[in-house]
Amino acid sequence: MKAVLFPSPGQVEIVENDIPEVTSGEVLVKINYIGICGTDLSTFRGANPLVQYPVIPGHEISAEVVAKGDQVPEYIKKGMLVTANPYTNCGQCPSCKRRRYNACQYNETMGVQRNGAMQQYLALPWQKLLMNEQLSREQLALVEPLSVGFHAVQRGGVTDIDTVLVIGCGMIGAGAIIRASLRGARVIAVDLDDHKLTIARKLGAQYTVNAGKDELHDALQKITAAQGPDVVIEAVGSPATYVTAIEEVAFTGRVVYIGYSKNEVAFTTKLFVQKELDIRGSRNALPEDFRAVMNYMETGKLPLEDLITQKLKPEEVRGAMQQWSDKPEAVFKLFVDFSAD
Repeated sequence: MKAVLFPSPGQVEIVENDIPEVTSGEVLVKINYIGICGTDLSTFRGANPLVQYPVIPGHEISAEVVAKGDQVPEYIKKGMLVTANPYTNCGQCPSCKRRRYNACQYNETMGVQRNGAMQQYLALPWQKLLMNEQLSREQLALVEPLSVGFHAVQRGGVTDIDTVLVIGCGMIGAGAIIRASLRGARVIAVDLDDHKLTIARKLGAQYTVNAGKDELHDALQKITAAQGPDVVIEAVGSPATYVTAIEEVAFTGRVVYIGYSKNEVAFTTKLFVQKELDIRGSRNALPEDFRAVMNYMETGKLPLEDLITQKLKPEEVRGAMQQWSDKPEAVFKLFVDFSAD
């Protein structure tokens, strides 16, 4: 079977591997689409500190069940369209004992700490499958990235009395915008790209600010009547936006970090105490976040055509990754299409 391999930073190869054999409790799926995410871009650039090369990337899955081993429930049938939870959990670490499996100390995410799903076939434990027959193949490949933003909103404890600032309007930020809006919050979206900000409004943001053109602090002060946003969700992972989140959040506000910076970040720590902030990390997503995304998608409100930048053949991945690396603002979501293979 055909697979896309990142042998080292900046390199992409198409390789032939054997189709996996399913064992007890496993399901064999044929991949339809795999979304390429910012983590994959970091891996291509050599900027992902968690990855070990060579690696098959990809964990945003849309697939079809083609076979199953024994000890798999009857309701999982051949031909079902599925997505999958791409994380592992050990069940024994402090996170798992608190039922926060998304932050397992020993988690291995597909395409990062272990090989991913950018290949024609994949064997998965049946417990990792999520199915919804109302969703299309394209929608299923967007469930995982949106769920990460949904989880960040949960971590921020967002309610309908909050003003929420989302910094970064890629796919993860899009999930945060949708979920915060669904909870009744007033949402401010910030990015450097006007096209992404236009999409952010379609997703529920009441206000948008282009931080490359407008003075962000002044804009936020005007929108919030000089109070600052109650919750800031940082979905970029740069030192500058890490600091901005602390500076702009309201006194006694909450800051949620999704992105992480490869470089150290210097803070004016007096703001932590002076503002009495709640500063929280947000990692991956829980099963209930996946379900919430799929429930939202069932409403038909997701503007799918605005989110998918391009569908690629596996052989086109190398060129597309280089173009994305050179001009990241031009891409919202890339799909690798295995459906015809």
